[in-house]
Amino acid sequence: MSLPTVNPSVESFASDETHIEFPSIMVEEEKKYSSEPHFIAPLPALPYLKAGSFPESPFNNTPASPYLNRASTFDLDSGWRRRQAILRGEKRKVKLTKGHFIAEYRVPTAVHNAMEKKYTCTKSTEFSHMRYTAATCDPDDFTEANGWSLRPKMYGRETELLIAVTSYNEDKALYARTLHGVMLNIRDICKTQKSKYWRSCAEEGTPAWTKITVALVVDGLDNMDKSVLDLLATVGVYQDGIMKKKVDGKDTVAHIFEYTTQLSVDDKPQLVLPQENDDGSNLVPVQIILVVKAKNQKKINSHRWLFNALGRQLNPEICVLIDAGTKPGYKAIYHLWEAFYNNENLGGCAGEIYAMGGKRLLNPLVAAQNFEYKMSNILDKPFESSFGYVSVLPGAFSAYRYRAIQGRPLEQYFHGDHSLADRLGEHGINGMSIFQKNMFLAEDRILCFELMAKRGEKWTLGYVKDSKAETDVPETAPELIGQRRRWLNGSFAASIYALVHFWRVYQSGHNFVRIFFFHIQALFNAFNLFFSWFALANLWLTFSIIIDLLPANIKGANLVFFHWFHLVLKYIYLGFLAMQFILALGNRPKSERVAYTASFYVFSILSVYLIFSSLWLTASSFISLESDIARHNYKNTLEALKGMFETPIGPLTAAIVSTVGIYLIGSILYLDPWHMFHSFVQYFVLAPCFTNILNVYAFCNLHDVSWGTKGSDTVDILPSVKSKASLGSNEVVVEEATNTQEDIDHFFKETVVRALAKVEEVQTIEKPTMEDDNKTFRTHLVGAWLITNALLALAIGNIGGWINVNDPKITAEQIHKFTIAGNDRRNMYFAFLLYATFILSMVRFLGSVFYWVRHYLFALCRKN
Repeated sequence: MSLPTVNPSVESFASDETHIEFPSIMVEEEKKYSSEPHFIAPLPALPYLKAGSFPESPFNNTPASPYLNRASTFDLDSGWRRRQAILRGEKRKVKLTKGHFIAEYRVPTAVHNAMEKKYTCTKSTEFSHMRYTAATCDPDDFTEANGWSLRPKMYGRETELLIAVTSYNEDKALYARTLHGVMLNIRDICKTQKSKYWRSCAEEGTPAWTKITVALVVDGLDNMDKSVLDLLATVGVYQDGIMKKKVDGKDTVAHIFEYTTQLSVDDKPQLVLPQENDDGSNLVPVQIILVVKAKNQKKINSHRWLFNALGRQLNPEICVLIDAGTKPGYKAIYHLWEAFYNNENLGGCAGEIYAMGGKRLLNPLVAAQNFEYKMSNILDKPFESSFGYVSVLPGAFSAYRYRAIQGRPLEQYFHGDHSLADRLGEHGINGMSIFQKNMFLAEDRILCFELMAKRGEKWTLGYVKDSKAETDVPETAPELIGQRRRWLNGSFAASIYALVHFWRVYQSGHNFVRIFFFHIQALFNAFNLFFSWFALANLWLTFSIIIDLLPANIKGANLVFFHWFHLVLKYIYLGFLAMQFILALGNRPKSERVAYTASFYVFSILSVYLIFSSLWLTASSFISLESDIARHNYKNTLEALKGMFETPIGPLTAAIVSTVGIYLIGSILYLDPWHMFHSFVQYFVLAPCFTNILNVYAFCNLHDVSWGTKGSDTVDILPSVKSKASLGSNEVVVEEATNTQEDIDHFFKETVVRALAKVEEVQTIEKPTMEDDNKTFRTHLVGAWLITNALLALAIGNIGGWINVNDPKITAEQIHKFTIAGNDRRNMYFAFLLYATFILSMVRFLGSVFYWVRHYLFALCRKN
C-alpha cells in the first residue's frame, strides 16, 4: 500500500479564504500501530523566549500569541482568561430548549476543510459546527425527558463503545498521548477485517465510527491545564469565549462540547491530518463529547457524568475507562471489546498496564514499579481471572459492560461521590466511618465486587493479556509515597469489605462450581491480608535472623566484628523505621524530600546486605553438602538435603529458589522476560522500602481521605446569560455575541501555535506552607528527641564492651568479673540518675518553700 504523492514542500491546511500553510514532512508512525507512514503537518521548532518576547507565527511575519510561554501555569490561566471576552462579533438570538442553553458554533475553516470530502458533503452540521451545552443540572437529571440531548442520540445512532478519558490537571503532552492513542485504536477497530461485527457495519451502510463515541471528562475548569483546551481547540472540539457561567441565574455545572473530528495531535506534538486518496492509514471521524465540570468534585463524580448522564442517553454496550496520561497500545481497545463480544457473561475486564520504559528505567524507582506491574500482570491478574473474579480492574485502563453495572453496583459505587453527600445523608459520605471512606479510595475494587456479587446475576471479571496500555509512574520518593497511600489504604479497606460481605455471593446467579472456586479465592485473599498486616514484623525478623546466621557460615569469621557490625545495622534499621512513624505522623512527603530520600537509600543498602547474606547462606549450604554427608553419616544426598531443611537455612534456600524460579518461568511462559534483566535487581533492593516506608506512611495517614473539593474562581470571568421573550413570538431566547468566521479563523491560528508548541518540562518543587514549616519543626524536634534517647539507651545498655563467652581462653571467673564490672558501671549511671532526680526535686521544693514564705510574709505587710 503506497501513500499518495503530495507536495514535499507545503501542504495546505486551509481553504482559499483562510490560507494556513504547514511545512509537510513524512513521519513514520510507531511500528506498534502501523507499518505504514503518515503524512502530518508539524509546526516548525519554536524557540523558548524570555517573558515579553514573542516568536513570529509560522503563518506570516506577525508576532504570535503572547500566551506561548509555558514557564508557569499562571501565564496559561491568565492568557486563557483574557481570551474569554469577545471584543467584537455578531449578535444572535439562541432559542432555549426547555430553558436550557444549547447552541451550535461554526468551527474554524481550516478544521472543516481538513476533513475528507466524503464526510463533509452532507446537510448535517456535524462537521461544520461544534455544539455547546451549558448543563445546569445534576448528572442524574441530564435526560431527554428534561430537555437535554446529545448528537449521537439525535442522529439515531447506536453506541457500541463509549470510551471515556478522565482527567484532572494533566498537561497537553500527557493528554495528547492518550487522545491520539484512542483515535488510532478507533481507526484500527473500524478498519479491521478480522471482526465480522465491524465488517458488517460497513456492509449494512452504517459506518463503524458512528458506533463509537469518545467522552472527555475534565474534573474542574479551574484546576485543569489550559494548554489542553488549546489542544482540543486545534482538533475542533473547543473554542474560547463560548462557555457560560450561569443561565437564567442557574450555575452551569458542566460545559459540554460536541464535535466529530478527523484531526489529532500526537505527543511530539505534531498535527495529524487526513490525506487525499486514503490508503487506510487516515484516521476515521471520531465523535467526541467534551465535559468540562465547573468544579473539582473528584473522579467518582466524573464517572457519574459518564455513566448516569452520557451513558443513559447513549446506552452503550461497552464502556472503556482510561486515565489521561495512559496510552492504549495497538488494538488495545479492540481486544477489550473482543473479550466482551465472545463472553456474554463477562461484566468487566482490564488489560495489561506497564510503565513507560526507555531512559526512565535508569531510575531505580521506575524500574522497581515496572517489575511490580509486570509480575502482577504475569502472576496476580491471570490467577484471579482464572477464578472469574479480578479483585481490581484499574481505573487507568479497564472496561465494563454497561448493563451489567446498572443497579446496585453503580449505586454502591456512587456512595463515594462527594456531591451526593447531602442527598444521601447517612448513606453517603457524611454518614461513613473512616474505614468506609478509605474503602472508596479504591473505588474500582468496590465496583468489581458489587458486579461479581450482583443479585441473581452471574457476571464474571477477566484479564485480557493482549490488551496493553502504557502509563507514567512516579519518579521521586515523595510522589510514590503519596500515590501508594491512597492505593494501600483503599485496597486494605476494600479487601476487608469483600471478605465481610462474601456471603452475598450466595445470592448471585453463579453456579455451584464457580462459587466453590470463589471460596478458594477468598481463603487465599484472607491469607494475603493476614501476611500483609504482619509484613512489618516479618521483614524485621527476616533481616535480623538472616544476618545473625551469616557469621557462623563464614570460615575464619571475626565473630566480635560481626557482632558489633550487625548490632549497628539493626540499630540503624530500627532507628530509620522509627523515623518513618515520626515523618508519617508529622508532615507531607513533599515537605520532607531529603528525609524520605535518605530513608530509601538506607533501607536499600540494608536490603543489599540482606540479599548478599541470603545468597551466601544458600550457596554455602549447597557447597557443604558433601562434608555434611560425611560428618552426619548421611546415606545419600537426599538425606543431606532433608537435614539441611531442618535448619533455618533450608527454608531460606527454598524461598529464594522458588521465588526467583517462579518469576523467571512465568515471564518466559508469557514471552515477556525482559523485566527480569533490567528491573529485577532494583525491585528486590527497594522491596523493604515498600514495606517500611510506604506501608507505615499509609497506615499513619489512614485518616486522610481527601474528600474536600477545591474552590473555583475561574468561572467568575465567564459570562452569564438571561433569557427573554422574542419580539413577535412566545419563544424564549438568549442574545449573545459570537465571533465572525474571520475572527474564528484568526484566533485559530494562534491556538494552533500554542497547541503545537513543545512543552518545556520544568520540574516544579512545591514550596512548603506556613503550616508545613510548623510541622517540619515539630517533626525535626521529635526526631532529634527520639534519636538522642535511643543513642543514650544503646550506650548505657552496652557499656563495658563485649566478651566472647565461647573463647576457651576466657575463664568463668573472667566472665563473672566482666558481668559485675558492667553491672557496676550501669549502677553508677543509675545512681547518677537518682541523685540528679533528688537534687532537681530538692531545688523545686526549696523554690516552693520560698514562694510559700514570701506569699504569707507579704500578706501580713500587704495594704488593704
